[in-house]
Amino acid sequence: MASSLLALLDDITTLLDDVAVLSKVAVKKTSGVVGDDLALNAEQVTGFQADRELPVVWAVAKGSFVNKLILVPAALLISAFAPRVIVPLLMVGGVFLCYEGFEKVWHKLAHRPDPDEAAAREQRVVALSDPTVDVVALERTRIKGAIRTDFILSAEIVVIALGTMANAPMAQQVAALSVIGVGITVLVYGLVAGIVKLDDLGLQLLRAEGNNPAAASSRAFGAAILRMAPWLMRTLSVVGTAAMFLVGGSIVVHGIPAVEHVVATVEHGAGAGGAVVKLLAEALVGILAGGIVVAVLSVAAKLRRRLRPS
Repeated sequence: MASSLLALLDDITTLLDDVAVLSKVAVKKTSGVVGDDLALNAEQVTGFQADRELPVVWAVAKGSFVNKLILVPAALLISAFAPRVIVPLLMVGGVFLCYEGFEKVWHKLAHRPDPDEAAAREQRVVALSDPTVDVVALERTRIKGAIRTDFILSAEIVVIALGTMANAPMAQQVAALSVIGVGITVLVYGLVAGIVKLDDLGLQLLRAEGNNPAAASSRAFGAAILRMAPWLMRTLSVVGTAAMFLVGGSIVVHGIPAVEHVVATVEHGAGAGGAVVKLLAEALVGILAGGIVVAVLSVAAKLRRRLRPS
């Protein structure tokens, strides 16, 4: 009896260890989407009155949990009954990451700021401060939009994570995907909640009264937080975009044997700096893949406009 119990505990420990390894690899691969998810969701829930920011974040987080409840079982069914679909889905997810990253950079470089978009944002801020506006209806609209965006990003995360564990036993896949689904949701929306309340924290510290060193330090720290908050959002966006090229490029490289062979040759030839060269090569592949998709879609859009009857 004792030996059976010890054997069971050993099996459970082994399973948990394998799940931890799978989860670590999967989280590393999905870092690009997570960074973009964090920056995008933090931007989506800003602009509300201070006392409504956390309820809005919580509402979107609950929607994200529902998204995971749909996507994780769907991914496991694919793994169980159509495992050959995983690699194509993974490639689609990788290329889509590259496309998103390139489209974001291209939009920043090639397009001037849209005054209509800025005006629409200003109108939303004014509307939120207008007591005659139905804030509840406006919140629901924004929350639904954020949950739809989360569904797309969550699908990318689940597909990429599943691709890292396609050969693992089903029990490990179930446990690892569940851990990733819950863990990433808690991480992203916990950080989002912290980011959207940074300005409130800064203002609270800035209002510290007194001439003692503690009060002066609080005011200085509050002012630093208020200066840092906008830069934090920009940094998250830049890091998320870079990670999209790295992760997406890595997926594309491993999905095309000829390209993988070239990257491996370059890595081997670089000697001690091979790891860095590999990362740069994968990022370059990601940029090229994203650029090709953006170019193809742009040409297709122009053709549709020309062929559309006037």
